[in-house]
Amino acid sequence: MTVQSKLIDPLCITCKDFQHPWTDKCVNATAGILLSATPYCLRVYTIVYAFSLLMRHRVPTLGDLRRTILGIIQSTAFLVTNAYTFILYNCLLRNLLGRYYFGTVAFIPSFLSSLTAIIVERPARRPLLATYVANVGTEALWRMAESRNWVRSIPHGQTLIFAGSIATLLYMYRTSAPKDSIFNILRIFVGKEEAGPIAEPEPLEAGQQPAPARRRPSVCFSSVSDWVRVYSNLIRAKHTSCRHQQSCAAYAVLGGLRPFVGGVALQVALKLVMNIKKVASGKMQWEKHIFNKNTLQLGIFMGSFSFLYKSVSCLLRHSFNRDQAFYAIPAGLVASLAFTKYPDNTVALYVMWKALQILGTMGQERGILPHVPHFTLYLYAFFTAVLFHAGVMESQSLRPNYFKFLQAISGERLSKFNLSAFDVFGLNTQQQAHEMVKSLNIVDKSSLPAFSFASRGFERLK
Repeated sequence: MTVQSKLIDPLCITCKDFQHPWTDKCVNATAGILLSATPYCLRVYTIVYAFSLLMRHRVPTLGDLRRTILGIIQSTAFLVTNAYTFILYNCLLRNLLGRYYFGTVAFIPSFLSSLTAIIVERPARRPLLATYVANVGTEALWRMAESRNWVRSIPHGQTLIFAGSIATLLYMYRTSAPKDSIFNILRIFVGKEEAGPIAEPEPLEAGQQPAPARRRPSVCFSSVSDWVRVYSNLIRAKHTSCRHQQSCAAYAVLGGLRPFVGGVALQVALKLVMNIKKVASGKMQWEKHIFNKNTLQLGIFMGSFSFLYKSVSCLLRHSFNRDQAFYAIPAGLVASLAFTKYPDNTVALYVMWKALQILGTMGQERGILPHVPHFTLYLYAFFTAVLFHAGVMESQSLRPNYFKFLQAISGERLSKFNLSAFDVFGLNTQQQAHEMVKSLNIVDKSSLPAFSFASRGFERLK
């Protein structure tokens, strides 16, 4: 109860003592982070847009190059704005209020800076950014709640999230799926044959009699011919409602084999890229990094998911003698068992947020849900504020890679923040930061960050 009451208590520490002890002026601190963050952000988006250009598999035209360069500049401006305006709003709130409160240390200034930054970014990229930060932010919120003993993780919880979300998306894929990139990914796993809408049988004309249903011969396994017939049906049979060309058995097996090979190849490629320096120098430990069972995990998940989904879908069509979009739900739930071979929180949460995003859009179009103007902007700002808050106040609740990202866009300043005054909130903020910095092997090579604009008094002290 004592700790909870301190959340609304003021804290008399200056922004200079907190985030820019090397300079007395907040303007200098803001300008310093703007200048130091720009090269990193420019490098990040140059790689992102160059990769996107290569994925088109065609020679770029002058128009493509022009749009790519303008996109790099605009996205860089967006990320830089998100970085330097955090310091700007932080110092502004501290000077206006005269002190820090729990919410004004990181959350509120980050919300304002994120809202400012996302307006700079291209509208087409805003939903993608909102989905990404919602993914990472949801995990951070869960870890914060878990550290307070408000919630408790359960075994294979990410598999349950993935199963419910992917079954929903697959059902929409089998009906009349709205245009979204997630359905292009699903097409790789389940095939275009499973895409909707499902053709309904043509209505009969007046006086026309329906065609008699073919009765399958019964099997009692009393003779060799019965066994031969079962084997033949298993290998060659295809239900009339199945839209694939080969037999159902071949459809399921080949459908699982291709994603398996692709997943293994992707995993090997990623490991080679991540260890490119070791490969070039000849110091690559191939057995440790490549030739091990971990390399097969992504392929096993992708192949098993496709095989199980197609097998169950065909089984249901054979069992009920028709095809329905509803079959995607049990088939998706069974196929999700493959996720236990590659339980990744990022994938599970991404699928969950994509399902929620599409359902929300469909609900608004049908008048079920209210339309909130600029909802994507506020969603991005909220979850980015959660991530900044976690990075400053509760770093152990944040993904290590995202902490490294915040450290980079802050111009290596995040690890230099003086957080000891915030320990009064009962979160061991400074200790959490020290442990995160130590685990990531972040070493401060200098007491001053780049473009510090250090005051003379600070320079003499150092």
